[in-house]
Amino acid sequence: MTEESAGSGLRLSLRPTARGVLAAVLGAALLVGGGWGRYPGLVAFGAALLLLVVAAVASVLLPAPVLPERRVAPLRVARNAACTATLRVRSGGERFAVSLDALERIGDRQVPVVVPRLRPGAVVEARYDIPTSRRGRIEVGPLRLRRVGVAGLAVAQGVVGSAVTVHVLPRVLPVLGLPAGVRRGHVGADERVERGGTDLVALREYTPGDDLRRVHWATSARSGTLMVREDADPARPHLTVVVDDRADRYAGEQFEDAVEVAASLAATVVEAGHPIRLVSVSGELDVDVPAAPPGMLAPGAELLLRGLAELRATATDGPGSPPLRDLDVVVVVTGARAAPDALVADAARASLGVALVLDAHSTEVSAHGAVLVLRGPRAEDLLQAWDAVVS
Repeated sequence: MTEESAGSGLRLSLRPTARGVLAAVLGAALLVGGGWGRYPGLVAFGAALLLLVVAAVASVLLPAPVLPERRVAPLRVARNAACTATLRVRSGGERFAVSLDALERIGDRQVPVVVPRLRPGAVVEARYDIPTSRRGRIEVGPLRLRRVGVAGLAVAQGVVGSAVTVHVLPRVLPVLGLPAGVRRGHVGADERVERGGTDLVALREYTPGDDLRRVHWATSARSGTLMVREDADPARPHLTVVVDDRADRYAGEQFEDAVEVAASLAATVVEAGHPIRLVSVSGELDVDVPAAPPGMLAPGAELLLRGLAELRATATDGPGSPPLRDLDVVVVVTGARAAPDALVADAARASLGVALVLDAHSTEVSAHGAVLVLRGPRAEDLLQAWDAVVS
């Protein structure tokens, strides 16, 4: 579990509160007015207010040996999963109890944190939740720990730790993998080569110990650098997921379900080592992850969920999704308000095209030309249909 730990020291700076300023002004006015008008009662009341302000300032000026530490865990969390911040404060004093409170910045909000009264030599903890109902990045901190004086007339505060970023990722729901590959295709290479039941998926520089039979001589001659081919089993399909991120295609919060469908398919495919490309209709998202050897995670795989976490439904069509290639298995995820012809335009060119449609009023399997169309009201329904019909 990833977590962030703040520093163990605290330097407090004095700051008057609005109540303290008002009390000081009122006390001075009563003191002056009572003395000028010869009203002993007003003079006494004004002097009492001023003494109270002085006592409040003195109470927070006295050294308060406290050792605070703030932790936020985890820093990568699925939507609606638990993310907790913990403020732990230890007293270094042996005589006096200390009253503290705190303010934590979470996004654009200042959230009050209740800190138990700190007795001499004691340790107290305050836990509070970081909201994870929305995908994306949440800036947490810095936390301000405050020591409030008598009657709240003065306050001394200090910063605990620095700001940290919590990445709220889309949920990854269980789903089966892909059907067997239906064509031979390359991923990320400039040319297609098929020999011995494998396909060229990438080229890299030669390193000592590589099998010379895997040297790609044509590319080596052109580049002047010895290049070695990376091969893959053509039965391992290449998946392209097109996420329709146009807001008018969805009703209510259906776009969240669309993102979770894409995230679930992407995570399953990457875990199986298959190559995948994830694009959005607006062109804001375009992540290409190559195939990976068994038991290894492909470079850039973490960008899939992070890219989906940042994806927002747009009000405009934008420049359009980048041109598709490696049309082996193409999945289009969209809403029921999308036009059918535009919906399947990309998927129809693939060897296997599937359209997953968020439709609150229908749960059915149909076909639009050569494209398989699965409809369902939630992400779970579409993925169950995928398991039953596609996988």
